[in-house]
Amino acid sequence: MTGTLLVIACGAIARELVRVRDLNGWDHVSIYCLPAELHNRPDEIPSAVARTLEAARKAFDRVFVAYADCGTGGRLDRLLARHGIERLPGAHCYEFLAGSSVFDELAADEPGSFYLTDFLVRHFDRLVVRGLGLDRHPDLLQRYFGNYRRVVHLAQSGSAELKEQARRQAERLGLEYRYHFCGDRPLTVALQPVLAG
Repeated sequence: MTGTLLVIACGAIARELVRVRDLNGWDHVSIYCLPAELHNRPDEIPSAVARTLEAARKAFDRVFVAYADCGTGGRLDRLLARHGIERLPGAHCYEFLAGSSVFDELAADEPGSFYLTDFLVRHFDRLVVRGLGLDRHPDLLQRYFGNYRRVVHLAQSGSAELKEQARRQAERLGLEYRYHFCGDRPLTVALQPVLAG
């Protein structure tokens, strides 16, 4: 690993992080991603970050964590506070990918929303269908998604192919589909104060 600043990140936002870094010319930033599957086991996120942090502190001048709380119940924040390290704002990636005010509007408009990012659309079968056991126990679909009313695709790339996949995934879950293009701006705004310097 080389560079002066390491971003320890969730693998679910790897493409977006690399794209934002490269578009902004942040050549001093290196990115190391942990497996996105940790979101199915959020209790393991703080320990995975801690292990990576130990090795990173020897090789980098600064470290930033590109996770929100992500279901850790504040445990990630307590770990980072002990080391004086910042993270992305918000409770989950949907908030920083859409921007807090946009996400709040979407959530207020329909609290029963299940959110998909471009990453989740690409890996829907692995992370949602197989990850939740729906392939083996289709009867769980109603238990998991019975209180949802719609799928909101928070799109980063604007890909027509991903939009169509997300529409089909919403249909598979028996939910209404809504598309919202976010692009990279909200993530760039969240990263800029830390990574630009």
